[in-house]
Amino acid sequence: MKLVGLDVGSTTVKAAVVEDGRVTWQDYQRHNTRQAEKVHEFLGRMEAEAELVAGRDRVFFTGSGAGFIAPLVGGKMIQEVVAVAAFVEKEHPDVRFVSEIGGEDMKTIFFTAAGDAKSKQVYMQSACSGGTGTFIEKTARKLQVPSEKLAAMPFEGMSLHKVSSKCGIFAETDANTLVKTGVPVEEIIASLFEAVVYQNLATLTKGNTPAPEVLLLGGPNLFFTGLQEAWRHHLTKLWSQRKVALPEGRDPTSLIIVPKEALYYACLGCVEIGMDEAPTVAVYQGREKLHWWIETGQHEEKAKSGARGLIASIDDFSNFIDAYGSALGGRAGGAGACSEPQREAVLIGCDFGSTTAKAVALSAERELLFSCYALSKGNPIEDAQSLFSQLREAGFDNVSGLALTGYGKDLLRDVVGADVAVVETVAHATAALHYVPDADVICDVGGTDVKIMILRQGTVADFRLNSQCSSGNGAFLQGVAERYNVPLESYAERAFQAKSMPSLAMGCGVFLQSDIVNQQRKGWSAEEIMAALAAVLPVNVWIYAGQLQNLRAAGRKFVLQGGTHRNMAVVKAQVDFIRSKVPDGEVVVHPYSGEAGAIGAALCAADWRKRGGPSRFRGFDTIAALTYTSTTSAETVCKWCPINCTRTFIDVQLPGAKGRPWSKVPVAEGWERVISGNSCPKGLVEDVNEMRVVKGKLEEVKRDYPNVAEMVRKDAFRRPSAVAS
Repeated sequence: MKLVGLDVGSTTVKAAVVEDGRVTWQDYQRHNTRQAEKVHEFLGRMEAEAELVAGRDRVFFTGSGAGFIAPLVGGKMIQEVVAVAAFVEKEHPDVRFVSEIGGEDMKTIFFTAAGDAKSKQVYMQSACSGGTGTFIEKTARKLQVPSEKLAAMPFEGMSLHKVSSKCGIFAETDANTLVKTGVPVEEIIASLFEAVVYQNLATLTKGNTPAPEVLLLGGPNLFFTGLQEAWRHHLTKLWSQRKVALPEGRDPTSLIIVPKEALYYACLGCVEIGMDEAPTVAVYQGREKLHWWIETGQHEEKAKSGARGLIASIDDFSNFIDAYGSALGGRAGGAGACSEPQREAVLIGCDFGSTTAKAVALSAERELLFSCYALSKGNPIEDAQSLFSQLREAGFDNVSGLALTGYGKDLLRDVVGADVAVVETVAHATAALHYVPDADVICDVGGTDVKIMILRQGTVADFRLNSQCSSGNGAFLQGVAERYNVPLESYAERAFQAKSMPSLAMGCGVFLQSDIVNQQRKGWSAEEIMAALAAVLPVNVWIYAGQLQNLRAAGRKFVLQGGTHRNMAVVKAQVDFIRSKVPDGEVVVHPYSGEAGAIGAALCAADWRKRGGPSRFRGFDTIAALTYTSTTSAETVCKWCPINCTRTFIDVQLPGAKGRPWSKVPVAEGWERVISGNSCPKGLVEDVNEMRVVKGKLEEVKRDYPNVAEMVRKDAFRRPSAVAS
């Protein structure tokens, strides 16, 4: 008789066949949301390759998708912690602490001697992506680190930076900030490994000390060398600090074990428990019912619980394409480009966004001549070099004005010699009003933020900004598409194929991710989930992020811009949502939605140009030849207040730069320092004299713009002086 253990997890299916105490077949594969289909495939292979026989052999299931699959094939479900603990106790009787990191959850198990047995204390994290394998891989994809390189990247010897370990969304934001301040990708990945271990030790242990021996399980712990190094570093340090008694003659690092079968402990634990079950329990009944579920059952269930797809009918789709199909043609990349230099002076605008950097060239008459973009390389200076190289190759080398916006504007302003650094909201509002001067509301959905601007008589009267949560932004959609191996440019095509879709909950991106896992467990396909994500995006943008319960009060003419609105599935969902709230409303997609920020910056450069005077632009040769170094260490930490921001000093070689020989991190003449990672103006300076200048400017601002609320509070609670009788 053969015993089969199947672990149907959130991202992969793992299986092992055991006969006479020996593993005869095992495999693991990503299921790409098709849990039932992958289990059906695995069982078919086991029948053919391992001679699994219905009515004779037995199957035991565990994992997030086991609950509805196991009964369809006659199997029995076993709770995954119970399964893992059973195999650990058999194979590693001396282990006292287990950390298992999965795709979308983490768990720790403490084993404590209790007489002749052991007691087990379990702590799990399954509602937040912080510290999980998916979080690591998702951030690595954003940094363009391939899986093979990620697996080999080190932790030891790397400078570490602050990355939130409490929430996966905040951690992504921190990683994005580090990218834009020039921190090397290798250091960011090492910092991610640090955050994962910290999340385990600070949160999941609940104050308990992981005592040796320690067992590390799950794909991330097995595949990521740097994560193993981080575990060894922190555990040995913790044992030393807390004076934990270690076995004599053992190297502390040898007490931290990563077994070769780390992926299969849940499967093998199922088999271990199954051995003690009665022979009539969990007898394999074949794949017929599972096949019925895949072909018929799940579709019947989805028809009952789901909603119609993004497209209501053929006419609905035709009308939408007629009205908005041209929005995809609004990219100016290459338009007007030629290899010969242009005689006309142009205005350049650059938008250094969270996932891409964009640049445009405008004529003196403010007409768009050319646009280009560069995927973020993890370093803003390299991004700038890529953009200006494309501009030069297109022949636009006569620059009369340069303006920057986006996350990298302050860091790069002096480096490239920009004339204007434009706040993002101003840049996007300027771009929208240039093309739609009677707009009432501007909705800009970017890679990691959402901006809503409410206009009155052509000026911004109110705005809402959501930059600390992935709910409603483009990066979340992109991450889900990548997880399903769907190119971003094919997102809308795939989403429009869905005839029905599940209802996803509005709100936090982490909880939305959990909701997706639940829906795929019910059999919803990648296309249907992608359609549902597009459908819930407007709810998250307007209600959750924008806090605009009454959309009609905001106005009736809405402009959609930002790179996310190049996704036509998102535009369809936005149009339907806005018109459901404002029936007489008009929805306009910006003709160059992805480049709106850069266009707005260039328009601000045009306004600056009216004042006259030469541009500060350093020139293409200087930018192409930029040499820089990046330093983040104890010497760069800001000490001006108790927060102690971990700053990064980026030193760029520029003609005429004075250097900083007096600094704790000296800079020679001919080099200019840019300081990033600070959270206030004080962090931009290094010595007392510079600080006096900063404080003086702050006092000037306070005098010119006093805190009226503070003045009222002081007057209201001022104690009256005694009046002489």
